[in-house]
Amino acid sequence: MNDVQDATSPGAALGGPVACVSKVELRVACKALLDRDTLNKSDPCVILMVQNQGQWTELDRTEVIKSNLHPVFAKVFTLDYYFEEAQKLRFEVYDIHGTHSIGTRDDDFLGGVECTLGQVHAEEISGNNGYVELFFCAKKLDDKDLFSKSDPFLEIYRINDDGTEQLVHRTEVIKNNLNPVWEPFKVSLISLCSCDEDRKLKCLVWDYDSRGKHDFIGEFYATFREMQKIGSGSKVTWDCMNPKYKLKKKNYKNSGVVILSDLKLHRVYSFLDYIMGGCQIHFTVAIDFTASNGDPRNSCSLHYINPYQPNEYLKALIAVGEICQDYDSDKRFSALGFGARIPPNYEVSIILFKIQGVVEAYQNCLPKIQLYGPTNVSPIISRIAKLSAGEETIKDASRYHILLILTDGVVTDMADTREAIVRASYQPLSIIIVGVGNADFTDMQILDGDDGVLRSPKGEPVLRDIVQFVPFRDFKTASPAALAKCVLAEVPNQVVEYYSHKAICPMPPVPSCDSPTSLANTPTESLPAVGPTA
Repeated sequence: MNDVQDATSPGAALGGPVACVSKVELRVACKALLDRDTLNKSDPCVILMVQNQGQWTELDRTEVIKSNLHPVFAKVFTLDYYFEEAQKLRFEVYDIHGTHSIGTRDDDFLGGVECTLGQVHAEEISGNNGYVELFFCAKKLDDKDLFSKSDPFLEIYRINDDGTEQLVHRTEVIKNNLNPVWEPFKVSLISLCSCDEDRKLKCLVWDYDSRGKHDFIGEFYATFREMQKIGSGSKVTWDCMNPKYKLKKKNYKNSGVVILSDLKLHRVYSFLDYIMGGCQIHFTVAIDFTASNGDPRNSCSLHYINPYQPNEYLKALIAVGEICQDYDSDKRFSALGFGARIPPNYEVSIILFKIQGVVEAYQNCLPKIQLYGPTNVSPIISRIAKLSAGEETIKDASRYHILLILTDGVVTDMADTREAIVRASYQPLSIIIVGVGNADFTDMQILDGDDGVLRSPKGEPVLRDIVQFVPFRDFKTASPAALAKCVLAEVPNQVVEYYSHKAICPMPPVPSCDSPTSLANTPTESLPAVGPTA
């Protein structure tokens, strides 16, 4: 997308930070492939398939490597990355027997593997979008005016891969000055050089003319890598050259000197920067066990366990949980229940499950508890906020928390919940609330904060927006992926916002595991199962 600019107005700052979809690169290698050839070894090629609306379609394919059972392919796959979606991938490996289309009857299928993008080690190519602040000045510029001095301004163009030039920035005009000091300006690295430090930048110096017929003073070429050579006390300089003068004048040296007097680089980290640095997303689910849900033994109950299809609680839990499990190395979720009486004394308390599988834990606990009330969620939020507050002592970006609250009604402790959310907004925590059933959830929109800044009862605003509320009924006929996409869409920005506020950089990228994935046509695993312990 090209920058939009006013070409007639020097001083227009161009190329501000660009919001774009994260892109990742995948590189593929295989080990110990089957040998299907008689006289030599297999000639493997990998086809990458992506799933869209249940259908597998080919995205791209590697080159063919001749006679190799341990190929390392040069081909790089590029994909858009969405945290909120379970992006399913399938890699198919073929032994190729000709130059015709790959995957025909003449080619031998060696194996395939399915996974989600969250399960693979990928390299982000658009996450290094930071911005730089540049300080330019010039000395001894040519005087183009007869009765006064030049009125210089500077233009910087990015030279694209196809040779076209894109205006990045135009400075203000400095009147009647051959030694101008232009105002510093900020520009994103994507706009400046497409995040390529060696990309050529064409820089032009003009003498401003109010009629638009600016006089050309000179030009020079630079790269962002050259600019970064600036050090403490030192500056980077370029001769401002006029090609016509260089050809005509024998002793021509330059038309002045342009100087980069200072450079301040500001890195803007992305969600993937933190994930690739080893940040774990710890997932906690809190389930509403209040009596308003109805007796679980009754088919009308929201907690009724239908042997043929999951209830709304399970649908929401599975849809969100299957995304989050890919971002926690041990895949062990915490599960809490609220609003129930717990045996043997049947006192209303929070249920804590130390579990590996949430689904079976939920199903197993229903016969053992008594649904009661009220719908108080502030203790749940405060509990997880306190847990996540412990991460602050570590002072690195190693763990972030997501709390999923599944409830059938408006919370009864709204004031305390607002206070708890304000306190939690200072912690590495995001809160997702899914309203189950047909209750009136109008008041719940207050917690979301989309219609205004959420405040505590005393008027204190949240530090950052951490709550997303979604009524499940809006997704009854939609796919689980649609629900997950909606409720998780804000999480990446919330993660980046928290660590940016704390000025915590991502940790160095974690090396990928050397152990290969088995080439087998196995379905994606759902959440692992084990029973709950109260």
